[in-house]
Amino acid sequence: MVLHKNVREAAQLTLDFDHRPALGGDDFLVAAPNADAVRWLDSWPDWPGPALVIYGAAGSGKTHLAQVFLARSMAKVVTAGDLLDSQPPVYVGEEPAAVLEDVDLLVGPSAASPDLEEAVLHLYNHLGETGRHLMLTAKQPPARWGIGLADLASRLNMATQAGIGPPDDGLITAVLVKQFADRQLKIDDGVISFMLARMERSFDAARRMVAAIDDQALKRHRNITVALVRQVLQTDFQSEDE
Repeated sequence: MVLHKNVREAAQLTLDFDHRPALGGDDFLVAAPNADAVRWLDSWPDWPGPALVIYGAAGSGKTHLAQVFLARSMAKVVTAGDLLDSQPPVYVGEEPAAVLEDVDLLVGPSAASPDLEEAVLHLYNHLGETGRHLMLTAKQPPARWGIGLADLASRLNMATQAGIGPPDDGLITAVLVKQFADRQLKIDDGVISFMLARMERSFDAARRMVAAIDDQALKRHRNITVALVRQVLQTDFQSEDE
């Protein structure tokens, strides 16, 4: 996608993406890097198995998609405390699905308790036996979680998996425009193009950069210009001006 030269044209990029409502009134921009994950959410409850694993880097939108799924399915959010304190029939109840986030921190070498893997297996089995579903999120696919419990590893490795890839220029541009718009910030011509040419290609970087630019604009009582963005990149992100 060709970068536009002014903010009005850049704002139009958001029209090229599907917007999905999520809890809290936010929008989720659907594009090629996350389209596979969104397709699987849209197909619920017609999943081929009990579980769907969505994985991607920090800030890629996994939690946002989990919120979309929660709103759509009325699923139950399951925490590590739930897993350790009671059994699936108690904490899931009659809900049609459950969501378990950051599973790669709950199993394998990163697990806070050796009992968590067994508890996740019980959750998976309970939902599968009762014809319900489990959505899990993580940074990496299950094969890289280092799961010690063979039965759990087998089930999760066979689960439907959808990775969220790194954003392309078009999606990053749309995310930047939306981040500024959400903060009701007016940006000068060329700011988006200037940022895109110098920033890390990630959702997390886009969020952090817009927050830093907003903070500096407020502190300095200045409009957001290329000059201000250049200073923020040099001081807060150690970027070299080109």
